[in-house]
Amino acid sequence: KQWYQRRVAITAGNLSMAFRSIAARSAALCRRALATEASSTTFPLTFGSPYNAVHDNALVKQVDLPSTTGHFGILPHHVPTIAILVPGTISITNEAGDVAKYFVSSGTATIHPDSSVQILAEEICAVADIDDGAVRAGLEAAQGKLSSASSEADKAAAQIEIEVYQSMISAA
Repeated sequence: KQWYQRRVAITAGNLSMAFRSIAARSAALCRRALATEASSTTFPLTFGSPYNAVHDNALVKQVDLPSTTGHFGILPHHVPTIAILVPGTISITNEAGDVAKYFVSSGTATIHPDSSVQILAEEICAVADIDDGAVRAGLEAAQGKLSSASSEADKAAAQIEIEVYQSMISAA
């Protein structure tokens, strides 16, 4: 019985040491995961598409964007992340506090360990430039394509068009 009690005490002591070690390593990893090289109020943003560059290392206060995991905001010292963009509105708050809104069809956003952010979109359009009539006509045409589609590929393509047009209507 004494042997068993002593063995349990040693095991409990080892577990306690193991937990302390894991906790210390976890805290170090969390500190390392946070971006530490950015200024306290801004971070550099590069935002563009194959057709135009909106920002090239511009200092901004905040970026809000739509991703496959939901809408989220980026502030200085954000945890490094890679996100896939879905059709929707990206809002960019500059140093002066002015907000510019852009519609993107798809793309990626990368938040680097130095707190810089790179957003690459397939297509970018300023929300103010969206023509509501043209978007509604495009939505109607896409819905027609969906109802007349015979193959699964045609149905999927039409559904994607519908989702993009619906997101544009929501943005405008």
